[in-house]
Amino acid sequence: MTSFLRLFSLAVSVPTLCLAVNAAVPLLSHAQTPTQTTFRDVPPNYWAQPFIQRLAQRNIVAGYPDGTFRPEQAVQRDELAAIIRQAFNQPPVRQIESGSVFKDVSEQSWAERPIESAYQQGFMSAYPNGNFRPNQPVTKLEAITALNRGLDLTSDTPVAVSPTTQQRARRKPVFVPIAITSLMQPLIISRAEAVPPGTMTPPETTQPERSASAIVNDYYTDASSIPQNAIPDVAAATKQNIVVNYPNARELNPNQPASRAEIAALIHQTLVSQGRIEPLPEDSPANQYIVRTSGNNRR
Repeated sequence: MTSFLRLFSLAVSVPTLCLAVNAAVPLLSHAQTPTQTTFRDVPPNYWAQPFIQRLAQRNIVAGYPDGTFRPEQAVQRDELAAIIRQAFNQPPVRQIESGSVFKDVSEQSWAERPIESAYQQGFMSAYPNGNFRPNQPVTKLEAITALNRGLDLTSDTPVAVSPTTQQRARRKPVFVPIAITSLMQPLIISRAEAVPPGTMTPPETTQPERSASAIVNDYYTDASSIPQNAIPDVAAATKQNIVVNYPNARELNPNQPASRAEIAALIHQTLVSQGRIEPLPEDSPANQYIVRTSGNNRR
């Protein structure tokens, strides 16, 4: 009888434990559950709803088993690595045997493979002591910097986006507990061409290329909070209309932990910059939070 009770207790406790774990982390693979594109805690009038829904439709983000997305929850470093794995497929710039080379990332960790990819593609790096700090919250500035490292946002080399490029093959689904997971071309200000004498067409009026410091000072009231070595990253992302700030488009809040909603908006605009997702409709209320160099949200 004692053995029977032990077996019965084990049979009940294992499923209960699995449910508790699943309730604590979002789903990634859509192989087990249908793709969810709406979430009960992301109503239609939520500021980031269009960003989240569009990425969910493309299986880049997913919610939790209880039907929530938890948009205000902070994103951790291991989750950002999973974001990058889902959204981008850059060629590796360095090689490691596995993500387990980091002292605090075991081979059994769900994030081992995403961390390996993010590291090899140059998006993310280790700390000097050999740790990755997978559970450390990511700031918006760190997310922007990671994109610049892996996608070279500051490059002035134009990148042609063909239909083939837009329809990249997606990686084989990996069962990891995060789904939110830039060959991006900077906005190049063209120079006016000289007009031959005697022509009636006046020369085009253009503005000289502004420095990175001038850009961040023009568009962000808290520009002084941006570390000097990160100013080029923020300026490059700003020029490509990647940055999204809520509730005030002119406040970057660079050093605060980035929420799942903020990361969804950032990734969405990055994909728009790449030509892989259509821009939001002009009448979308979310447009007011996108920092546009051609818009009217300049300081």
